[in-house]
Amino acid sequence: MKLSQRALGIHPSPTLAIDAKAKQMIQEGMDVIGFGAGEPDFDTPEGITQEAINSLRRGETKYTPASGTLQLKEAVCYKMERDHGLKYNPNEVVICCGAKHALYNLFQVICDPGDEVIIPAPYWVSYSEQVVLAGAKPVFIQTTEAAGFRMTAAQFEAAITPRTVALVLNSPSNPTGAVYSKAELEAIAKVAVTHKILVISDEIYEQLIYENTHHSIAALNPEIKAQTIIINGVAKTFAMTGWRIGYAVGDAKIIKAIGDLQSHSTSNPVTFCQSPSALALRQPPVNEINQMVQEFKKRRDYMVNVINQIPGISCRKPEGAFYVFANISGLIGKDLAGKIINNGDDFAEVLLEKANVAVVPGTGFGAPGYIRLSYATSMEKIEKGLERIKRFVESELK
Repeated sequence: MKLSQRALGIHPSPTLAIDAKAKQMIQEGMDVIGFGAGEPDFDTPEGITQEAINSLRRGETKYTPASGTLQLKEAVCYKMERDHGLKYNPNEVVICCGAKHALYNLFQVICDPGDEVIIPAPYWVSYSEQVVLAGAKPVFIQTTEAAGFRMTAAQFEAAITPRTVALVLNSPSNPTGAVYSKAELEAIAKVAVTHKILVISDEIYEQLIYENTHHSIAALNPEIKAQTIIINGVAKTFAMTGWRIGYAVGDAKIIKAIGDLQSHSTSNPVTFCQSPSALALRQPPVNEINQMVQEFKKRRDYMVNVINQIPGISCRKPEGAFYVFANISGLIGKDLAGKIINNGDDFAEVLLEKANVAVVPGTGFGAPGYIRLSYATSMEKIEKGLERIKRFVESELK
């Protein structure tokens, strides 16, 4: 059967692929430690779960408006003003089936064939795929570990062409954990306003931040607010990944277009997930969130310390999210268990086969000399998995 060129051009998500392979090995009875998961290993707070049950008991199982309920849109507006001092109206909010869906819809409504979208690398794997699916071209700006994996305003400006329609900004970042400072965002915002470039600010990890402070670029001034679409959701902050509730906030014309597109694809997000999501945004379970953040920080510190003791591997300390992006340049060209390591793909493959440890290669993030390890898993598994990696690498390099 014939497949479209669009379908043939899709590359499977390496994060989901490695996670699926590890889970399959576990089902087959193998003792695999997985560092691939991009979701908190905590339960959704009880009050939120109870509200979902209440929603079902109230009979909230029918269609809502395709762009989400007014209740949830108003909760998003409330959250934006409370957390960032940003005032939006409900017609400037669209509720989608997760933040990933919000991004997909956004690229579909702003991109034409030949348009360019600037993406700092390393980047979350789906940005480039979604841009290509919209008929546009991803333009990558390579950041460096020495610069904290943060793009400069000068790099941004140099990448702009007459075809540039948007910049994707992800802070805190997946996969690097990088967090942009207010001064860095101000410089980037100035370039965006000068060249009239839309900024897509992916803030899904905004609450998972450790030493620094999260700043939303839209909150800097009215000019950049008018040119920013904020993408967020309930998945990471409230351990609600499977609930599939995300949202986009910004220019009413763009938001309406997303809602119209959604009306012909998924229709509304799950009805009985919207009321508990509104509750989470209006009355966030602060204690549970703080406990989760502190536990992530503890795991991060341990993981960074151990990784930097493994021969050939190093990493910087991420400021946010829950990933360590480890540099394996010291292993490139080495023979590990009969396999020459040319990139993160090779290393991830040999780790899974020989050490029963699943990590995500950096190739899908635009950084082939790296691997990503999630610390959204128990300390027990982190200790066990890192010990396996350390023991394997040390034994092979003898």
